[in-house]
Amino acid sequence: MTTAYDVHEVAVPARAELGEGPTWDPAAGRLIWVDILSSRVHTYDPATGARTVRTTGQHVGAAKPRTGGGLVLNLRDGVGLVDPDGSFRWLHRDPVPGRRGNDAAVAPDGSLWAGTMRYDETPGGGTLTRLTGDGAAETVLDDVTVSNGTGWSPDGRLMYYVDTPTRRIDVFDFTDGRAVNRREFARVEEGAGFPDGLTVDAEGCVWVALWDGGAVRRYTPAGALDRVLTLPVPRPTACAFGGPALTDLYITTARTGLTAPHPLAGSLLVLPGGGQGLPQPAFAG
Repeated sequence: MTTAYDVHEVAVPARAELGEGPTWDPAAGRLIWVDILSSRVHTYDPATGARTVRTTGQHVGAAKPRTGGGLVLNLRDGVGLVDPDGSFRWLHRDPVPGRRGNDAAVAPDGSLWAGTMRYDETPGGGTLTRLTGDGAAETVLDDVTVSNGTGWSPDGRLMYYVDTPTRRIDVFDFTDGRAVNRREFARVEEGAGFPDGLTVDAEGCVWVALWDGGAVRRYTPAGALDRVLTLPVPRPTACAFGGPALTDLYITTARTGLTAPHPLAGSLLVLPGGGQGLPQPAFAG
């Protein structure tokens, strides 16, 4: 039986064009998220309400904490590093005209799995690349359209992945830093929206935001739908657990492409006590 919930609580009222990639930074006690098309990295401290905004020089698909402090950024022209003193340097620069970085995630081994896509969403025009702290890059998938949510099971033995237009969440076996044996985990039916960013909770369940579906879904480890969070906005983009106990579910949203966006479109939403998240590794670089 599927349980439904309505989510209306706002953590950060905003007008992000394309909010994405919520990530809890336990060292700083804050949530990191990005507005891709406005080239901005946001932080939010739920304990104090403090917020910061950093403008990047180009579209930014994701921002994740690093083990020694600072951030790793998935940008239009590659992957860059923000050092603790705020300075920027490239880790892996790979500009391709008409392509940009999109969602990214840090694997249990500390590597970054960074996705790309074409601005015009040309089928097969994107990639998924694994990067390590020394700048070594290995293309894992080279026939992706819109590379999106990536996450790992609690034991690190499974990797979940979304290429949005397929309407699927796929799963791989994950061993020794490699993803193999790709297969379908769950499929979003026609008319329910498109799978976007995802997170995995402590029970091994997969939560996925549904672009143009106005909802976040939770699937059991067996791939069965068991929970639906109904949202007031049509374009949620990603979700992640945050807060000191990792029990609050944060949801980024977008207003791009909407002719009459809802007043909350582009805001950071939250479901307090929504579940139990997993600690996320920082990028080892």
